[in-house]
Parts: sequence; structure tokens; C-alpha cells
Amino acid sequence: QVQLVESGGGLVQAGGSLRLSCAASGRTFGSYAMGWFRQTPGKEREFLAAISRLGGRTYYLDSVKGRFTISRDNAKNTVYLQMNSLKAEDTAVYYCAAGRPPPGKYYNTGANEYDYWGQGTQVTVSS
Repeated sequence: QVQLVESGGGLVQAGGSLRLSCAASGRTFGSYAMGWFRQTPGKEREFLAAISRLGGRTYYLDSVKGRFTISRDNAKNTVYLQMNSLKAEDTAVYYCAAGRPPPGKYYNTGANEYDYWGQGTQVTVSS
């Protein structure tokens, strides 16, 4: 079992940056691909970025590509989401998730493909 705790959210002005962290418990962090999602009221959870078990492969939603960067430090059991050039429409609750991709895949992009979720951290971007 993996427990995930996000941190780093807050209020930032448009154009600013935030770095989200997601700390994982347990000794098996390196066996999970990790993802970041976000959700706003009344909408489904939206995939943002994913990273493979060892961090060698990443994948992004087109709308955040070039602005957001996912990374991980398996020695610290932590995955990060660096968010730059933030926009008002980035306002949401951000979640990290852990999952084991099926054979032949490096990561998952669907919310239902992840097994463990954090509690979420609020990001508010003021315009």
C-alpha cells in the first residue's frame, strides 16, 4: 500500500510559478509510475502529466506542455510538479497518483488506471 501526501499549493498571481510535491510512504515507490491530475468543481479529474518508474519517460497534456514539468526523486520517495507561467484557468485542486502500468507501458494517463491518490492541494491563480 502507498500513501501519498501533496504539498506546495497556494495562491499565486498569473504568470507566477509553484512547485507541488507529493511524498509517498512505503518502500515500493520506485515500482510505481506517478501522475498528476487536477479537478475543478463539477468537472472530471483531468490528467496533466505522468512519469515512469525510474523517471526516464514523461508525458504531458498538450495544454500544459512547456509550462509544467514532472520529475521524481526515488531516494526521497517524492514526485514533483513544477508549474510555470500559471494562468487563471490552472486554478484547481491538484492530485498526485501512483499506479503500476501494464506490461509494455511506461505510465498511465487515465484516472481509473491509478491505484493510490493523495488528498489534493489547492492551487489558485489570480488574474
